[in-house]
Amino acid sequence: MAEQSNWSRVGEQPRDAVDREWEVFVRSETTDPLQHVGSVSAPTIEAARTQATALFGRYATDLWLCPAADVRRYSRTTIDERAVSIDPAKERDERGHSA
Repeated sequence: MAEQSNWSRVGEQPRDAVDREWEVFVRSETTDPLQHVGSVSAPTIEAARTQATALFGRYATDLWLCPAADVRRYSRTTIDERAVSIDPAKERDERGHSA
């Protein structure tokens, strides 16, 4: 089991959305665990449910919404440690397009 002391808080700054942010979790089958699938911006929980259902709820048996401001993210690595520098020219070459 992982040690608790290795976790640190990530993302202290609020998102730049005009509306309130809602994190979306779905369960495809009643026996499946909830899975985070994304987020939506909406002024109310009802509007968030409408958007989340349209985007993520097609095959879900359960859809959960949580205010993003109430979600705390923890990680064993910093964002800097996970960042990968991308060379756009190399990426285009790998896709078969000319640089």
